[in-house]
Amino acid sequence: MPELPEVETTRRGIASHVEGREIGEVIVRQPRLRVPVPGDLAERLVGARIGTLARRAKYLLLPLSGGEAAGATLLWHLGMSGSLRIARLGELPRKHDHLDLVLDDGAILRYHDPRRFGFVDWLAGCPEQDSRLARLGPEPLSAAFDGERLYRLSRGRRVAVKPFLMDNTVVVGVGNIYASEALFMAGIDPRRAAGRISAERYARLASAAKEVLAAAITQGGTTLRDFVGGTGEPGYFKQRLNVYGRHGQPCRRCGAELRLITLGQRASVYCPHCQT
Repeated sequence: MPELPEVETTRRGIASHVEGREIGEVIVRQPRLRVPVPGDLAERLVGARIGTLARRAKYLLLPLSGGEAAGATLLWHLGMSGSLRIARLGELPRKHDHLDLVLDDGAILRYHDPRRFGFVDWLAGCPEQDSRLARLGPEPLSAAFDGERLYRLSRGRRVAVKPFLMDNTVVVGVGNIYASEALFMAGIDPRRAAGRISAERYARLASAAKEVLAAAITQGGTTLRDFVGGTGEPGYFKQRLNVYGRHGQPCRRCGAELRLITLGQRASVYCPHCQT
């Protein structure tokens, strides 16, 4: 599933191609996504101009101006297997290319999603008031996210620290891959109860989460199966993974065999020697 670095990589990859461009045509090949494509989307979008792209958690936000679209926003989620890339006129769509925004310079913003768990939706008002965004926690690379926040929100919590870190009301965008890697970097057992971790260890965990996410964005995300960035290139952070997907292999730090467990219905790999 595309996580925050993959979505940020997509935003950066497509931004220069779509910002300031006018939408000349909308082609919907498959409207049955997780949220059905609005039936009048083409009518609303043709003639609209795309503003500066933004990201909130794993959502992409495309602000619009002009005509009926003035003040509206396209909210895009890549789901489990979705990707956005730039194509050109004459480039034939592939299987699972469900939607095109044809721009005034001939570029096409093309949405590909084999599993159809992603969506694009129309927001007429302030995006921050949308129910999907309103209760989200802070961005992990912002000053609002730190060890003090983790320590304060974890008091009295019996839930394991890994699902606690993945809770979007605590902090957004720290998904399964990057939570596993951050906990390894901080030396924390992912099974440990969130409420039984000290402020000092949470400071290390917040710092590790920031470090691993920033590194992943620099590397273009992590390609596991379906993800490619906005220019069609894969991400290379997979080459730097310490624990995720490496169960049964030796720990890169101590050589102990990495173990696979299930937490919150998600697979989790950790080092029994380095993480306590």
